[in-house]
Amino acid sequence: MISIVKDHLDETRTALLQTIHTLDDTLFNVKPDAQSWSVAQICHHLVLVEEATKKAIAWGVKAQEQTSPARKDVLLILDRSRKFQAPTIVEPTEQPFTMEAMLDLLATTRKNFLAFLQTIEEPERLAKHAVKHPALGELPLDQWIEMVYLHEQRHIEQIQETVRAI
Repeated sequence: MISIVKDHLDETRTALLQTIHTLDDTLFNVKPDAQSWSVAQICHHLVLVEEATKKAIAWGVKAQEQTSPARKDVLLILDRSRKFQAPTIVEPTEQPFTMEAMLDLLATTRKNFLAFLQTIEEPERLAKHAVKHPALGELPLDQWIEMVYLHEQRHIEQIQETVRAI
């Protein structure tokens, strides 16, 4: 399972980097309007979500109680007509980022997430434990992992819209 997930994570990250690679630091930090995030803020949000996901999975793996949590339709996250409010813990900063600094953050967070996944001794347990997801409710831990790349796909579309608007 981990190798399949890694392939999806790698594919999505490559798409993200291809989407942002032509932006300079100024365009990277421009907000199309007062209510929208800049591309830098979207990327920062992705970093924060990946870090929070790692913590949620670590917490869930330590839980002693195993259940048979209901599987969710995680593909709902790709529907951009559905709006989700980001929890405060994963709201990006208003401070600008250089492209270089963000690329370093994205790389470090992904490296740490993949290293963490490799430490999970019994990956099959991930389907037997759930943690409350802010948008989907009780979510099996293996689906939390799926959500990392699906969420990133969602925001790649948002980045493309943002770039067209600036």
